[in-house]
Amino acid sequence: MKRFLARIYVWVLLVLLYAPVVFIAVCSFTESRVMGNWTGFSFKLYGNLFGGVMQGGSALLSAIENTLVIALLAALFSMLLGTLAAIGIHNLRGRKRNTMQLLNNIPIVNPDVITGVSLFLLFVFLKVSQGYVTVVLAHITFCTPFVVLNVMPRLTQINPNTYEAALDLGATPAQAFAKVLVPQLVPGMVSGFILAFTMSLDDFAVTFFTRGTIGLDTLSTYIYTDARKGGLTPELRPLMTLIFLLMLVLLVIVNVRANRRNKIEVEK
Repeated sequence: MKRFLARIYVWVLLVLLYAPVVFIAVCSFTESRVMGNWTGFSFKLYGNLFGGVMQGGSALLSAIENTLVIALLAALFSMLLGTLAAIGIHNLRGRKRNTMQLLNNIPIVNPDVITGVSLFLLFVFLKVSQGYVTVVLAHITFCTPFVVLNVMPRLTQINPNTYEAALDLGATPAQAFAKVLVPQLVPGMVSGFILAFTMSLDDFAVTFFTRGTIGLDTLSTYIYTDARKGGLTPELRPLMTLIFLLMLVLLVIVNVRANRRNKIEVEK
């Protein structure tokens, strides 16, 4: 009976999580401008979306471009900084290591609103003009701790003697780092990059407080502004569906590669 109830609970939870996504995906195949009003199967919204992308110049297209560029820059720099930070924390011992891990975890559990307001006040105090650069810096700030958490477990699995052996064989510290340590950290770095990319795509609060007043919009702030006008642009439905499918494909690829790697390691 307990096992049956546990399965029912899991399925109810999955339905609550994915029902809204399925609803949006279904409504993306009708041309009605009102959510939930089915007027027949149609690809018109997808045609409008890709037509707007091909023509360029629309506010939605600009928001998509800003979102992707900011997410890519934030994920890339977060991956580099997070990897270096993880290596530094891993090489610490005792109380220093525990303290640094605690400090790294604080931004993760800290509400996004507090992070956004804190960065906003920091940029105002430093008299930094808010805009594209401040949004990218803010995204790097809150994404880096997540990369650290992805790289740290990989460091614990690496044999520390391989790096020292490379040094003994004549490699410089930079060569040993690039050719011995980094290749073993690639899975954790890739996972951290994907997580940072999705976190940046999803962010609203930090972006809202650090974008300034120059009219910079990402998808999240565009949707917020659009909703305040009394409704959502219908082309957002196919866009959200495509983004969800893209993230699902990336997740499946990462998991498949991880399973294959684990099987190879077990066989060895």
